[in-house]
Amino acid sequence: MMASSGDALRAGAATGSGSDLTVRLARSACDLQAAQRLRYRVFVQEMGGDGPLVDHAQGLECDRFDPLFDHLLLIDQDRDAANGDHVVGAYRLLPDSRLGDGERFYCDSEFDLGPLRRSGRRLLELGRSCVDPAHRGGVGMFLMWQALADYVVSQQIDILFGAASFPDTALDALAHPLSYLHHNHLAPADLRVRSRQKNSFVPLDADKVDRREALSQMPSLIRAYLRLGGVIGEGVFVDHAFQTTDICIVLDTKAMTERARSFAVRGVVGSSAQ
Repeated sequence: MMASSGDALRAGAATGSGSDLTVRLARSACDLQAAQRLRYRVFVQEMGGDGPLVDHAQGLECDRFDPLFDHLLLIDQDRDAANGDHVVGAYRLLPDSRLGDGERFYCDSEFDLGPLRRSGRRLLELGRSCVDPAHRGGVGMFLMWQALADYVVSQQIDILFGAASFPDTALDALAHPLSYLHHNHLAPADLRVRSRQKNSFVPLDADKVDRREALSQMPSLIRAYLRLGGVIGEGVFVDHAFQTTDICIVLDTKAMTERARSFAVRGVVGSSAQ
């Protein structure tokens, strides 16, 4: 589903960093295809992922959920939209109000989302966050997070959640960051979703976790969610198609501290994650 640029958020813009950047929701099939092309470069070529609907011939990372989501796009206005090269950042947004009878969130296949549904609060699923390498670490993600904040307010969202990924499937190699998250950032019982992969990961004892190693291995987007007050579900899901290990991040907007709200407005966040 496409939204007009005036729906749900105000467009952000920045100049002076070598390109003119703006943020808006996808307006057309051309916008969506450009986002899928960026996702292909990041998730398939860069990270080695794949999937049943990935179009290798056209260089598009697609799935059956794309028509349900709003697609928040970072646009480089110096690039040629006619060639589908204008999208340099993307974020998928799915409010619960978008789901009809029998429709499910993307995360439903990996995590039991029952606690979130039973909360009776407005939910927003986030996913497929990625930024072109040329725009990582700059103002682009700042603009995208400003627009995301606008979207959350306009949709009256209470809880944000989504699968966030480590670019590895070897759980032993991820023992320290995953154990650190389990011991320090586990969601409260009433919001604690659980992995559908049983016995997928057994955390190290708390006193055996190397905090420095844990944080050094943690993707920047996950660290950003934690600074905003994010917590994680129980267990992990190893996604062999995407070559990632996924955790479920849950962010209660009412629990955000003033410091976290300031952080969200500044948009201090890293480059990419699923």
